[in-house]
Amino acid sequence: MPVKAWLHCVDEKEEQTSRINEAVDNLIKNGIELQPRDTCLTNCPGVIFTSEMTPALCEQLRHLSRNGKIQVLACCLTSIPADAAWQLMEAGASDVLTCSECSKLVNEIMTRLHRWEKVDQMINSPAVKNTLIGGSQALMSILREVVEVAHFTESPALILGESGTGKELLAKLIHTLDSRPDKGNLVVLDCSTIMSGLSGSEFFGHERGAYTGAISSRDGAFALANGGTLFLDEVGELPLNLQTQLLRVIQEKTFKRVGSNAWQRTSFRLICATNRDLKAHVQRGEFRADLYYRIAGYVCELPPLRERPDDILPLASHFLKEQRPDFTPPILDIPVQEYLLRRDYPGNVRDLKQVIDRLLCRYTGQGSITMGCIPPDDRPVLTTCYQDWRDAGFDRAVRIALNRGIGLQAISQSAKETAICIAMNETNGNLRQAARLLGVTDRALQMRRAAQRQVQ
Repeated sequence: MPVKAWLHCVDEKEEQTSRINEAVDNLIKNGIELQPRDTCLTNCPGVIFTSEMTPALCEQLRHLSRNGKIQVLACCLTSIPADAAWQLMEAGASDVLTCSECSKLVNEIMTRLHRWEKVDQMINSPAVKNTLIGGSQALMSILREVVEVAHFTESPALILGESGTGKELLAKLIHTLDSRPDKGNLVVLDCSTIMSGLSGSEFFGHERGAYTGAISSRDGAFALANGGTLFLDEVGELPLNLQTQLLRVIQEKTFKRVGSNAWQRTSFRLICATNRDLKAHVQRGEFRADLYYRIAGYVCELPPLRERPDDILPLASHFLKEQRPDFTPPILDIPVQEYLLRRDYPGNVRDLKQVIDRLLCRYTGQGSITMGCIPPDDRPVLTTCYQDWRDAGFDRAVRIALNRGIGLQAISQSAKETAICIAMNETNGNLRQAARLLGVTDRALQMRRAAQRQVQ
């Protein structure tokens, strides 16, 4: 199948238009299916041709990329300053290409589009969709990075995040997406549960009679992970002496069992996870700096649930299906949805799962989950703040806009556009239902959407 992308040109200079047309023709000849932006699917990646960076272009990028949700490649036919390229990236461009030679530019565009197509296919695969649930921008940007690192490299990975954010799930996903043809097993070792006296055996294995109680020989994590992946959970709990031994194995790819003089070779992909600030531990001398830079080939910090509120309801639906696999999962009443959206989750996704479990304990019948299913101890205390639909996220977005010099009119316009986008998504593109949700007429919504397209 051809790679699809939408095309948008913001350069009207005759000389540049001719070169843009040449580049477009070459892309089409090489199997890239380009469509005008107004007629293409909105989820497709896009290519913007321009010869200069302007504030208007940055504003267009924000709209076209949905503030970074859609992959957009900004192609400049003339050189631009580095700070201008960074402004394009901040406005929503996924990459910026500057090249005056048409053939090279076409080749670079094709490689980006093909890579993005492969990444999108993997993101939409059951392996990914059934592992990390949600579609928030915070989660999707992480997933894109994880897919690229997992599938196209063998780089070690360090996963950071609070308890309950899904670090082990992400480690398993990296192993699943690893493209090594002869890939071995995933070996999981929780560093916080290793007993000091048996730590050497857990990592290196031991020979029979190596110590009291060693009645038979045993492979350790380094041997079991050979050819596969070793996942060290809570790596920040490792004592310094074990950090030194781990570093030596990573560097030399050899080790000896406890009680043995024979060296064994091992090669594995290393994934580590911790809820600690390892950089702070390095500064205090509690974690070896050389080991940190060995395990941090790629660093992924999973956001807490409070930073991805768009994923709360999809996660809740997932847990409802998971807990009642043989039944049609009940829907959540609107007040229950609002309760879940406003609730604090100190335990993150794990905390949300427990909340759903408690709701189901009180659920009966075949209808929706109602407010009465919320246990008394979990019910919110009604305050003026709770009755106000605006939350900290709304205030934070407005504050960021003001700090960037964006005026009241632009903020108001952006809020309207966001509301329209959400309403259309919630109703699966049904114009009449979206208009009813927004409290406007069908005609008024049509006119607003047409005006948005003209601005873009």
